[in-house]
Amino acid sequence: MTKSIYPEITLKKGRDEALRRGHPWVFSRAVEKTKGEPAAGDVVLCRDCDGRPLALGFFHPRTDIAFRVLTRQCDALIDAGFWSERVKEAFALRKKIINEQTNAYRLINAEGDGFPGLITDVYAQTIIVSVTTAGMEKQKGMILQALMDELKPQVVYERSEGRSRQLEGLSEAKGFLYGESRTEVSVIRENGKIFEVDFVSGQKTGFFLDQRVNREKLGEMSSGARVLNCFSYSGAFSAYCAAGGATRVVSVDVSSSACRQAEKNLKLNGFSPDHHPVIEADVFAYLRGLREEFDLIILDPPAFAKTKADLPRAARGYKEINMQAVKNLPRGGLLATFSCSNYLEEDLFYKIVLSAARDVNAQLQILERLGPGPDHPVLLGHPEGSYLKGLLLVKK
Repeated sequence: MTKSIYPEITLKKGRDEALRRGHPWVFSRAVEKTKGEPAAGDVVLCRDCDGRPLALGFFHPRTDIAFRVLTRQCDALIDAGFWSERVKEAFALRKKIINEQTNAYRLINAEGDGFPGLITDVYAQTIIVSVTTAGMEKQKGMILQALMDELKPQVVYERSEGRSRQLEGLSEAKGFLYGESRTEVSVIRENGKIFEVDFVSGQKTGFFLDQRVNREKLGEMSSGARVLNCFSYSGAFSAYCAAGGATRVVSVDVSSSACRQAEKNLKLNGFSPDHHPVIEADVFAYLRGLREEFDLIILDPPAFAKTKADLPRAARGYKEINMQAVKNLPRGGLLATFSCSNYLEEDLFYKIVLSAARDVNAQLQILERLGPGPDHPVLLGHPEGSYLKGLLLVKK
């Protein structure tokens, strides 16, 4: 039997199948016993019921997810060299898939890049890190050093917050970790477009990097179109559509600060908010009162379902906005509709959109299923990592 320098957990009989299929998690009810009294966030060796080693990963004794895979190489040493190689791999992949007109991208996408509980976004010379697991919190110092050595940023800022962190028993951590500059914004380029990102106070880490490919796609389809961008946040979809030749782009968001940011980003790209208006309003109320048709409507709302208990209410919300949007599309009009709710599965989202169309006697044709860009990789055995789902539809 392989000896390990790490504490160990042993799984119950038959509870190793998901791990062997490539899933990176083991739930607490699958653990038979522990050896060595591992604490929350410690690295442990996971064995099957017959004692065969399966993987090294982070352990937590008090959460539903008891084990998160780091490596299937069970004799590995989880040290500074291990993390340095992981960072190098992630950076090498991004250099292959990020074009020269873009300097903002996701560098580390949690389990998708072998860093369970870590998100790292790059905004030009600024790196934003978000830590959500106790295991990653214990490894943070070595990983930060690896990021510094590989990317040589001017600024590193931490935004470690949210419900996941609370469940792991961690308090919120926000602030500058490196750099003399203490500005709260970074100016980035994305496919040649210019955007100002508030990485301190903005949503997520300041910008929705996962929509880069979809923004480019819809921008290319906007020539001569009247466009409505709902839940417009900082106006990135709007700027792309204006640059793509839209005759008019209307952006709607309930947040006054987001609306001001959208106006600024339109101006940064050479467009006037007088011609492409930004409207501060509740999107639900705005859509219900809408009496104008648009050739392209974009629905990119925040997550309506942040827990499983939220799903019924979230489903009603998604159905409402899609129903109202379809009503205001002419025949041949396009609808780009998204959900970023982890707990709303792709099939259910599609059924909700179909139900919305049926309720207004509309036929929709799928042009494309949409998802995040390639800088947001997901493990093939980890469907839970695919949080962003979308549809590009045409009204028949």
